[in-house]
This record gives sequence, structure tokens and C-alpha cells, in this order.
Amino acid sequence: MMTGSSHVQVKLGLFSANTTPRASGSQAAATARLAEDIGLESLWVAEHIVIPAGYSTAYPYDPSGKLPDGEDIDWPDPFIWLTYAAAVTERIKLATGVTVLPLRNPVVTAKQIATLDALSGGRVILGVGVGWLGEEFEALGVPFNDRGRRHDDYLQAMKALWTQEKAAISNSFVDFRDAISRPRPSASVPVVVSGHSAAAARRVARVGDGWFPGVATAGELADLYAVVREECSTLGRNPSEIEITVYVSGSDADTLSTSIEEFAAAGVSRILLTKLPGDDLRALVAVLGDRFDVVTA
Repeated sequence: MMTGSSHVQVKLGLFSANTTPRASGSQAAATARLAEDIGLESLWVAEHIVIPAGYSTAYPYDPSGKLPDGEDIDWPDPFIWLTYAAAVTERIKLATGVTVLPLRNPVVTAKQIATLDALSGGRVILGVGVGWLGEEFEALGVPFNDRGRRHDDYLQAMKALWTQEKAAISNSFVDFRDAISRPRPSASVPVVVSGHSAAAARRVARVGDGWFPGVATAGELADLYAVVREECSTLGRNPSEIEITVYVSGSDADTLSTSIEEFAAAGVSRILLTKLPGDDLRALVAVLGDRFDVVTA
């Protein structure tokens, strides 16, 4: 059992803040207010546009191969949910964890993210990933096998719209010129790349300000981080520039404290917590605040 305080500095966030048995505006607002009130640094919202019934693609983050309760809970649109959260908070960061970028029109998505960032005072963190649910891609009419290249081309187009006065891009999946998209983000929107594959690790080094690897242990992280560092070396980039975020499930303070210590030693700076009932989450964060140097929003 861990007792006393630690010199470990960590940011704490709330994972899948938007998923719930029944979504409502009041529930979204209450979750956001609570998270800010108890000193969490960020809210992270999950995304599935549709979950086809009876899907057979294996979910990579659970031994069952299925999303826990995935077909039985609400999955509110991440940008609309975060807009509710932004309107009732002042400091907490607003993060997608993650947006399945190949499923979204990049020009429209760039507009949505820039608007949310401008209205919230620069609080957006854009978590992105290539997706895993093949049947969801099929339902939206998007080819599954080229999702990695599509993801990268879409992100390139979005960055052009955010940074160029008259944006122009021409790649395999996006082609436009003289495109004026306003508002612009308040500042540079941090891009957090998700994924636990070698391809994702290399993508992190190429385009990520942060990394959300989806690993369960510090040992798993170390193996993938070696790929990130190797790719960074090839690109002439310092891997310490890349902020690492991990999700740690559970509600036991002692178990979580051990995981935080191990992940922090491996280079992780942000830990995402499971959404719990309000009083339980408040109590858990209070204990962790006594044990660690928690960085708030």
C-alpha cells in the first residue's frame, strides 16, 4: 500500500467522459463541472459514429474482442458534447480520445475543431486515430484498408486550413486551393496520435504532439516507445517533445498509485481515469492529490 506523498508530477484526466446509458445536456454539464471542480486537467471523449450490430472485427483493447457495453450505451458526438462542456467550464482541457479521422470530412472537421477551440479560449486537444471497427467504415462507405494513409492526408489538410490564409492542399485523398476557413484556432491545436502498433508509433514521431498508446503496462509502453525514439532519431526530432497519455482502469487508489508511479518512470505525464459516480471520483482524486503532484487545468 502506498502512503504519503510523492514527488511525481502528473496530469489527471477523465476518460470516455461522454459515454453514458442515456445522454443529456444536464448530464454532460454536470460531468464537466465536476471534473473541473475536483482539479482534473482534461476531459476525454470517445467516438463511434455507429456500432453495427453483431460486428465481428475484434476490439483490440479487451480480451473479449468486444467493446464493453459498446452496443448498450449512448455515444454522443464528441464535438457537440465538448461544446456543452466548454460552455459550463473555464479551465479544463477539452480532448477527443479519439476522433476516428478517416471517417470524417477533413474540411468540415477542421471547421468544427477550430470553432470549438476559438470559443473555448484555446482549450482543445485533438486526439486522432485510424479506427479499428471495419463494419463501421463499411456503414459510412469509407474503405477500411487505406485508413492509415487517409488519416495522414486528412490531418495534413486540416493543419493547412488552420495555418494558411488561403489554404491549398493536394494529396491522395484531399484536393483544394484558395480555401479560407475561419475562425482559426486560438493557438496551435495539440494533436495526440493514438495506437499501439509500430505504424502508430512511427506516425506519432512524424505528426504527433502527443501519444495515446492504449497500453496496459509500463513494459508494453517501453517496447513501443523504442519505435517512437527510433523514428524520431531518423527525423531529427527530440522524443521528449511528445507528451504521453495513458488510460488506467479501476477505482482502487493503491493500485492506481502503483500504476502512476510505473508509468511516470516510463515517461508518461498524463493519466486518464475511469468515469465513476461523482462522490467516488471526487474521493479518488483527493487521495491521488495527496500522493502526487497533480497538475490541474
